[in-house]
Amino acid sequence: MGSVFDRDAFLADLAACDREADVRAAAQEVLRRALAEREAMADALAPSVGGIRLLHHTPTLTVIDVAWAPRMRVMPHDHRMWALIAIYAGVEDNQFYRRGEDGDLRTTARRRVEAGEVCALGRETIHAVANPAGRLTGAIHVYGGDFVRQPRSQWGPGDLTERPYDMAEVQRQFHDANVAAGLLEA
Repeated sequence: MGSVFDRDAFLADLAACDREADVRAAAQEVLRRALAEREAMADALAPSVGGIRLLHHTPTLTVIDVAWAPRMRVMPHDHRMWALIAIYAGVEDNQFYRRGEDGDLRTTARRRVEAGEVCALGRETIHAVANPAGRLTGAIHVYGGDFVRQPRSQWGPGDLTERPYDMAEVQRQFHDANVAAGLLEA
């Protein structure tokens, strides 16, 4: 019989990182330990549709569970705080950007994050995310701040013009991707 993932203990361990001198390093270690039991973690969290679930939120630390719908892509956006992304099921493709001197976005790099990996993002990171797979991708995102209330930017939908981050637009993208994948009815 496999191990059982304790979601409450996992979240308590992440919340305790806020008391550490290096919160990011402590959170990264908690994520790595959790991913050592990735199958149990995936079974316990088991999303059935794409979406965002807020798991922990304080002014200094936010934890969300993101389920990317099959073949979903989210427009470029920033966080304005460090972030850790731990993939517990599936795969996530990241396209990274930087602002050019003229303010336009410039493509810089790509990185695929596979199940079992943790990807660290800096405060200035701008990225777009895609799930290239035909099944849900599950990821725990840990942010070094109040991700819920932090003003952020997005580039799109459509052209890559910078505009304020619009959570309603992001929710629409999740809904549309779930419908396209047959996970929800229109």
